[in-house]
Amino acid sequence: MTTLDIPQSLSTPGVSFDPATRRLCITGESYPENSFEFYAPVTGWLQEYLTGQNELLLDINVSYMNSSSTKCMLDLLDLLEEAHSKGSGISIDWRYDPENPRSRDLAEEFQEEVTLPFSIIACEE
Repeated sequence: MTTLDIPQSLSTPGVSFDPATRRLCITGESYPENSFEFYAPVTGWLQEYLTGQNELLLDINVSYMNSSSTKCMLDLLDLLEEAHSKGSGISIDWRYDPENPRSRDLAEEFQEEVTLPFSIIACEE
């Protein structure tokens, strides 16, 4: 399995995978010029990973996401939901800043889209 490590920029989140913990982290803000191009390697990596593994924790801490990034995130959640429906141990931890109510709203909107375990966690300073 190839590793995944995409550095964070001003408009793109950092994306990394820790094979020891089976944790895929997405952190930062997401408003790339071309969201579909940015998320394509993440989607491809996730499709490959889910064919050979049965456990994954998606750990998200994204404070802002534009509409095209939202679509890409929904596509990722669809892949996870499908794997979960086949018995894979998939879960999501979505972290948010308590001083940014929009980030919690965003998490709740995504939570409504899936049936897999989905925790919304306030970040502590």
